Amino acid sequence: MNDIPTKDHDGVNTPSKGERIAKFLARAGIASRREAERLIAQRRITVDGQTLDSPAFLVTGEEDIRFDGDRVGGKAPARLWRYHKPDGLVTTHKDPQGRPTVFDALPPGLGRVLSVGRLDLTTEGLLLLTNDGGLSRALELPSNGWRRRYRARAYGRVGQEALDALSGGVEIDGVRYGPISAKLDQVQGGNVWITLSITEGKNREVRAILRHLGLTVNRLIRTAYGPFQLGGLEKGAVEEVPGKQLKEQLGAKLSAQLGL
Repeated sequence: MNDIPTKDHDGVNTPSKGERIAKFLARAGIASRREAERLIAQRRITVDGQTLDSPAFLVTGEEDIRFDGDRVGGKAPARLWRYHKPDGLVTTHKDPQGRPTVFDALPPGLGRVLSVGRLDLTTEGLLLLTNDGGLSRALELPSNGWRRRYRARAYGRVGQEALDALSGGVEIDGVRYGPISAKLDQVQGGNVWITLSITEGKNREVRAILRHLGLTVNRLIRTAYGPFQLGGLEKGAVEEVPGKQLKEQLGAKLSAQLGL
């Protein structure tokens, strides 16, 4: 059983029962655990008026826990949204270069949410959003076997045979990419349209793979993440996945672990 924080005569957090503050913040939908640790290092989290500097601080949820002065409640029910990300937005809460972010573009009534994985600046299409750090981590795990599907427009020429060879995976510049399903859909002027499915979602994976084949990607759209589809969702639109559908797609075991 986890320890709850008590304070000794020097005011130091000592164990009894509870959970680490970084985990609590993730469960409350404030940030992922890693991002929560950064918020603590930036001294933006307080507990009972004390500014924290350690993600190991233990809480029960009964304390006055605040992020940038705003009270953080207990765990809210896990929710998931589909978002059609336009290109030109970065998937981060705060960009050091001052570029517009996904979270700046979301409707204000949505509250604070996390992304499930990322899409880079010029990639558009389906981005899943959640208010629950545990759900975000669960959906990102390669072990769940969920495929990410993309449509890519790329300059150059390639045959289906070269695309079929990706089914066994490929190593590029010392990085090993797992099996890739790829289909040549259309030749359009100097470009080709290709549909690809991957399971790992490594950084800029699709672009690296197609560059390896001599192609230059000039448009990239994610059309599906596991069972969740972009469908006809308009660019910039957000739509919540109904709770019943979310539980069905996650399965009984994972839904129970997440308290759905």
